[in-house]
Amino acid sequence: MSENSDDWTEGPELSAEEARRRRQARTQGESAAEDAEGEEAETLRERRRLAEQAMLDRWIDGVLVEQRRSRRWKLFFRFVFALLFLAFLALSFYGLFAAQGPVEAKGPHLGVVEVEGVIDRESPASASRVIEGIERAWKAPGAKAVVLHIDSPGGSPVQSQRIYDEVMRLRESGDKPIIAVVEDIGASGAYYIASAADEIVAAPASLVGSIGVIHAGFGFEQAIQRLGIERRVFTAGENKDFLDPFTDIEPSQQRFWQEVLATTHKQFIDDVKAGRGDRLADDERLFSGLIWTGEQALDLGLVDRLGNLDGEERRLLEEPRRHDYTPQLDPFERLSRRFGSVMASVLGLSSTEAPVRYQLAP
Repeated sequence: MSENSDDWTEGPELSAEEARRRRQARTQGESAAEDAEGEEAETLRERRRLAEQAMLDRWIDGVLVEQRRSRRWKLFFRFVFALLFLAFLALSFYGLFAAQGPVEAKGPHLGVVEVEGVIDRESPASASRVIEGIERAWKAPGAKAVVLHIDSPGGSPVQSQRIYDEVMRLRESGDKPIIAVVEDIGASGAYYIASAADEIVAAPASLVGSIGVIHAGFGFEQAIQRLGIERRVFTAGENKDFLDPFTDIEPSQQRFWQEVLATTHKQFIDDVKAGRGDRLADDERLFSGLIWTGEQALDLGLVDRLGNLDGEERRLLEEPRRHDYTPQLDPFERLSRRFGSVMASVLGLSSTEAPVRYQLAP
């Protein structure tokens, strides 16, 4: 019998009771099927609701995590800002109070002034700072001698000349000795300064001398041509850009610049001779730019004796004692100067450093 057969026309004859039971069974089956379909639809709706709820929960969790992360970064930056602010205040107070000047030393002692690093207007070994220290040590009643403690390769001719002139002025105006003590190196502009002292003391292995002038640069004119770069420089004056590394230098310009170096070198030689006098040996190599050890420099008259700062304390004082009269550096000012020089370099601005140097070549 087919599935679509009708029990009333094709099936066996049924009694009224059997027909009723079959109708009830069929009705119950259809009702159960409808109930099952209803339950499946309800289950799907519930699953969809739960999925939407889970998605909403995940989104809320993500928002909360992002908010917490944002709050953490805000707290971090506030903490950093607070630290920077406190550091700024500390540096400002240090610059205003702690760096005003050294406390006056009591009793006999050596008045030490540090000349350390490159001699330059923007460096710790600037003429203003060194001269201020020399004057403090000179005026201190307990300072039995002013000691220039030198460890420098040299630097700016103008800064070196300023310190030299001040040392010579004090040397000729009073009876307090001024002694230059070379630590590791006292070359070029640093030796220029030392030559003004009454005496120069150097360790046997220290480096002394390098009485010469240097200007170093590069020539990129061929490189710029190969790269296809056009250099645009506008000047008023035919020689205004003769030191530009991207242009050729004419023979006449080279001769002129050599005269500038020779004139500066002569100033160096004359001042060293004025400071050292007859103590210098008659050796043509003295002013050739060569550098010697302290032991060699003693034979050439560039130094007076071999020793160090500790030995000078013991030689001049019964109870060795020293006091540093070098002005303290203002950390905030030093930081701002360094930041300014770095920014000038990044922006391609010209440097204030003189092209001619009394400095040991690297």
